[in-house]
Amino acid sequence: MTVASLLATALVGVGGALGAASRHAVGLRVEGRQSVLLVNALGSFALGAVSAAPVGSTAALLLGVGFCGAFTTFSSFAVGTVRTASETGARAAAAVAGSNLAAALAAFHLGSLLAGRLL
Repeated sequence: MTVASLLATALVGVGGALGAASRHAVGLRVEGRQSVLLVNALGSFALGAVSAAPVGSTAALLLGVGFCGAFTTFSSFAVGTVRTASETGARAAAAVAGSNLAAALAAFHLGSLLAGRLL
């Protein structure tokens, strides 16, 4: 490994640790499906802002790949959707999945627009 690739790995690791801890903190305050929806929307908003902002590769690795990657939670989304299907049916599960996807896409777009206008 080169020094540059080691630095990139460290940036992703630090960002990931901060994102995972932040995800846990949100989970302590907001329970269940609302927690998953909230972190996925907030993380998508942040990733949209990072993607549109004129940041260098260092910030993109730390914030985009590391923090947002660990903060958002596809696995919890998948488990929640499957649980919803088994508890309340496929229609409710589709609503959970659709609302998560719609919220994440809208939040990414909004974050991107906001960062593009401010920066």
